[in-house]
Amino acid sequence: MKAITTSLPGVLVVEPQVFEDPRGFFYESYHEAKYAKLGIYASFVQTNVSRSSKGVLRGLHYQWPNPQGKLVSVLEGEVYDVAVDIRLGSPTFGQWTSAMLTADNRRHMWIPAGFAHGFCVLSEQATFTYQCTTLYDPTADASICWNDAAIGVDWPVGEPLISSKDAKAPLLADVPADRLPSFET
Repeated sequence: MKAITTSLPGVLVVEPQVFEDPRGFFYESYHEAKYAKLGIYASFVQTNVSRSSKGVLRGLHYQWPNPQGKLVSVLEGEVYDVAVDIRLGSPTFGQWTSAMLTADNRRHMWIPAGFAHGFCVLSEQATFTYQCTTLYDPTADASICWNDAAIGVDWPVGEPLISSKDAKAPLLADVPADRLPSFET
């Protein structure tokens, strides 16, 4: 297992060690001690699975207060996964990074608490898993506009299918400071 650093400190892409033979493959999708060696210290309390069609874009989502760290991966298909630093005072505030997560590359992406997350589906279908460090809290549920020009995510879809919630999400600049996490040194 190895971790690939991204342009955002703390956001990592993890490549598990995969054991393959003519019968198929096996890999550990999470191992607490091995992830700790990569710098990911997390206990997961909720796992979610979503299935989406080609062109669906989900995000950019976060929780505040009661933020969630997320370890995400793809069980079927291919997605373009994005993390955005929304921590007030962070030197990388408003910056984003991305990774291709596919059933074939078996990569995982670690999105620490304090980051917004989103993805878009590039294959006909995708089954996506989220392991979360805190429970979903509907009172803390929040989002940022997926195509906020100030953030400038380079999504690989022109006209994605989005939810009504995501269509109404505010620009990052319009989110009140008390609805964003702060950067702690």
